Amino acid sequence: MTLKETHWRLLDTGHRPGPENMAIDEAIAIAHGRGEVPPTLRFYGWDPPAVSIGYFQSMREEVDLDAVRAGGFGYVRRPTGGRLIFHHMELTYSVVIREELLPGGVIETYREIARGLVAGLAALGLQAELSGGERDPRRADPDGFHTACFDAASAYELQVGGRKVAGSAQTRRDGVILQHGSILLDVDVPLLFRLMRLPEGASPERLMARFRARATTLREALGRPVSWAEARDAFRAGFSRGLGITLTPGALTPAEEKEARALVAAKYGCDNWNMRK
Repeated sequence: MTLKETHWRLLDTGHRPGPENMAIDEAIAIAHGRGEVPPTLRFYGWDPPAVSIGYFQSMREEVDLDAVRAGGFGYVRRPTGGRLIFHHMELTYSVVIREELLPGGVIETYREIARGLVAGLAALGLQAELSGGERDPRRADPDGFHTACFDAASAYELQVGGRKVAGSAQTRRDGVILQHGSILLDVDVPLLFRLMRLPEGASPERLMARFRARATTLREALGRPVSWAEARDAFRAGFSRGLGITLTPGALTPAEEKEARALVAAKYGCDNWNMRK
C-alpha cells in the first residue's frame, strides 16, 4: 500500500469531555473531506473520564448509567463500531485521511496505521505484534457475554506479550477515513466493571480475571508509570517514523471549532444520539 500524502497536521487538543471529543473527530473529517485541512493525526484525553460505546451498541444494555453518573463520569456513543471502552488512564489518537490518499480496504488501512502504533510502542521500548485473526466483535464468549473492547484482539490490533494494549475502530463517510483508538496507560479493572451492565448470574471476578489475562497496559508492560505526555511524544515520533510522514503542529480551524460545537449540540451531547438503540 502506498500512502499518497506524507505531509500531515498534528493536533494535541488536550483533555475534553466525551461528546466534545467525538464531535471534534467528526468535524476534522468533514473539513478534510472538503479539502480545507490536510490529513490529521490528533492526540487527546478525556475529562471527565467517560464511557463510550460502539455505533451499533445499546447504551442502556451495556452501561450502568446510575454508576456512571454517581462517579461523575461522562458517556457518549462513538461514530465507529466496536465495544464499550472506559476512557480513563489512556492516550487516545485519531487519524483522518481521505480514502484516495490511503487506498485499500478496512483491514489494509488498519494495518497501515498500525505501523505508526508499533513504532510508537518501540519508542517506549516495547515490541508489539499485530493479531493475525479477525474476530467478530458480536460473537460472545462461552459464558454468553463479551466484556469491554480490550478483552479480545481483532485483526491487526496491537498486542504486547500476546495481550491487547491498544484498541482501534474505523468508519468511512463521504470518502473520508476516520480511525480512532485507545492506548492503555493503566487501568482500574474493578471500576471498569462497576460501570458495565453484567448478565444476571455472571461472576464479576471471573470476567475481571479474563479481562486481565487478555489485556495489558503500558504501566504493566514497562514496569513503571507512563505519563500521558510521554506516551503522546512516543506515538508522535512513532507515527512519523512508521508511516514516513512529516507532522506539522497545528490547531483546529475556526470552521472546525464551529462544526464541533454544532455536533455537540445536535448529536453527541444529546440522548437522541447516545440512547438511540
